[in-house]
Amino acid sequence: MRDSIVIQAETTGEPLPPEPATSSRGGLLRALLNAVAVALLVGILAVGAFAIAVPALTGSTALTVLTSSMEPHLPPGTMVVVRPTDAADVEPGMVLTYQLRSGEPTLITHRVTQVLAGADGERRFITKGDNNATADADPVREVQVRGTVWYAIPWLGWVAVAITGPHRAIMVTVAVVLLFGYAAWAFGSGLIERIRRRGRVASRGSGSAHL
Repeated sequence: MRDSIVIQAETTGEPLPPEPATSSRGGLLRALLNAVAVALLVGILAVGAFAIAVPALTGSTALTVLTSSMEPHLPPGTMVVVRPTDAADVEPGMVLTYQLRSGEPTLITHRVTQVLAGADGERRFITKGDNNATADADPVREVQVRGTVWYAIPWLGWVAVAITGPHRAIMVTVAVVLLFGYAAWAFGSGLIERIRRRGRVASRGSGSAHL
């Protein structure tokens, strides 16, 4: 009985060429951009929650500070979330949002410095901007009170003004184009990298064979 013969093809023994440096740099760049995109997405979701979801769920109102009367605590451009507050619960030190005149849309956000009790039992509030030298001229009546400032988000007010202003269509279009462009770039570069990786694996696997 003849012995079976096993023949193994010899390899050249030469090491496989190293992966191109551009490939590793591209992978690092994609990983960095993906991390930045995830961080931005998380940030946008968090800001959206505090600026839109929380006010909507709690009946609060998001407003933008337009003047410097409350600096440095609430500089212009700050978004303040004002929650409904019963006049009986308003105390000195609270930041109060009230109508300049009852029934009119103009609102002012100033700090309460003093609470007065009228002969008719109605409370009135002396208010003052933190950056103003004197108190507001007229006490605030209960009917003017819209609420007190719950929390504030710096600079977001300018974004809200820009988005709801005349440049809204342009900003939305630019944002959509950038998002779709990034998605296309990420998909295309990922597909190309997978094809290259499969090619390298196939070339390595063809280095030896058994007959």
